[in-house]
Parts: sequence; C-alpha cells; structure tokens
Amino acid sequence: MHGCALSLRMLLERLGYSRVAGVYRHPRRQAIFVGDIIDRGPRIRESLHLVRGMVEAGAAQIVMGNHEYNFLCYCTPGRPGSGLDYLRSHTPRHHRILKETLAEFAGHPQEQQEVLEWIQGLPLFLEFDEFRVIHACWPAALIERFRREYGGNHISTDFLHRSVVPQSFECRLMDQALRGTHLKLPNDEVIMSKDGFQRHFFRTRFWVEAPEYYADVVFQPDPLPEHVARMRLKASDRRNLLHYGADEKLLFIGHYWREGEPEPITDNIACLDYSAVKFGKLVAYRHDHEKRIDPARFVWVDVAREVSAGFGGGPS
Repeated sequence: MHGCALSLRMLLERLGYSRVAGVYRHPRRQAIFVGDIIDRGPRIRESLHLVRGMVEAGAAQIVMGNHEYNFLCYCTPGRPGSGLDYLRSHTPRHHRILKETLAEFAGHPQEQQEVLEWIQGLPLFLEFDEFRVIHACWPAALIERFRREYGGNHISTDFLHRSVVPQSFECRLMDQALRGTHLKLPNDEVIMSKDGFQRHFFRTRFWVEAPEYYADVVFQPDPLPEHVARMRLKASDRRNLLHYGADEKLLFIGHYWREGEPEPITDNIACLDYSAVKFGKLVAYRHDHEKRIDPARFVWVDVAREVSAGFGGGPS
C-alpha cells in the first residue's frame, strides 16, 4: 500500500466496505492486510490511521511487512554491549527508504511511539483453516520452530533484538518471512536494481518443483544477466531453495511489485502487491472458501487511470 490512502478508500468501497463511526467495515467480511502500509507514498499517517482503526475495531487483520519491521528497528536503540546505536543503522541508504515516513512523523513524536508499539505487536503471519497470510514467503520449518520456542505468531522484544544478529534463527526467520528467499549471484557478479542499488543477491521463486537453471528460480523485479540465467544451479544453491508445494493451503503474500493484470502465481499462491505507489494497482482478493486461487476474484484499483487523474496526478 505504501501510503496510498485514497486508493485504499476506493478499493474498500469497491469491496463493499463503508465507513461507520470513522472505521471502514463490511457487514459480513473482514479485510486482511499483507503489510507495507508505510514508506514511499504521500499519505502514510492517514493510511496507518485507517488500517489501524479497522484492525482495532475487528474489521481487519494485518501481518507485519518488511517496511514496518525496518521502521521499528531503525527507531529502536540497541542494548548496552550490543555495539549497536540502533537495531537498523542510520545509513544514507536506510534513511532514503524511510525518509517519507520519518518526515510525516517529524512533528508527531508521541504518535510515532504509539505506532512503533503497535507495529511490534503485529503478527508475523496468520493461518486459518483454508489459507495462510505472510508478507513475502512461508518458511515452514522456521515458522514451526518459532511456534515451539516463542508460541503464537507475535515477536517479543527479546526476539526483536536477536533478529538483527547475523545468522541467528531470528534473523533468518525475519529475512525469509518478510523479504523472501534469495541466492547469491555466482562468481561474485553484481546486478544494478531498478531502484538504483547494486545487488549481489537475487530473489528466488519458492514454489518451483525441480529447477535446473538459475533462470528457473529468479523472481522479480530484477532480471539476471543472460549468461547467469543459462547456468545450471549449483547443488548448494538448490539445497538453499524453499519449496511451497501445490498441495499446501492457499498462500497470500505481498512484497514483490508485480505488474500487469492481477493473476495467480500458482493455483495456491497469490501476490497482492502490484506497485500501487508506482502508479500500478492496489489489489485485493475476495476469498469465498475456494480451494484454488480464482483469477476472477481479484479486485483492484488502477492508480494511474482511476485515482491519479482525479487527484492532481500524484500517487495516492
């Protein structure tokens, strides 16, 4: 969503929600948000108020996105002896990602603290009888360990601090759950991403049954160099890939900045991030107990066509 509050209002109304006592509600349904409410967009605080109001009124649920997690870590001081000023370092790159959110809260320090406390209390994932919701990927083994060791689906303050320790279980879980799976480019190659960063890793598909080449597992947004795409996967890289099987529950994710008309990734996986803040689409899926993802059940607002023209040309 990334601060696209006007698009969200339009989408909720299209889905049959109406505003009652300041909160969008549906007479029979409940909304579930896949995270990334903040950053980049023009109405971040408004979006947070809208979503938080729905969640607290029982009209919606939400899972944490990597942008909420980054904001929380950026604003959380490290513990004495950790060697960290903050859990997420205040580098120019990290500030660049959060700058719109930080700017909107600059004059509202108490509200920012309340939002940070709310973010820490968000579930990392949701699982129901018929489907699952997580921001980027469902790392089953890590989630089962988390349930055993921490209980439920919420992180603790201790977990948060351990999640920034490289190679820790907590770090691996947050990385895969909120950022997805990735592999290091072979031969120390580098690609330039669409957002202007040099990358040594690339996002991978976590649903491919028997991949053979790097081209079989690369996922958006950045293509591999052609010579890398044609290379056979190393055995070590193949072992590091996850696989979400076709017999698993329906899985709803965000995170991946897809384009075009919304459609299923597989029969049981749907991504709902279609780059609304980049003048794409703000997308929902209306679930009615079906066992496979139905392309006809995607509902969306076309930001460039439907919203921007009516509100001065900016993303909303």
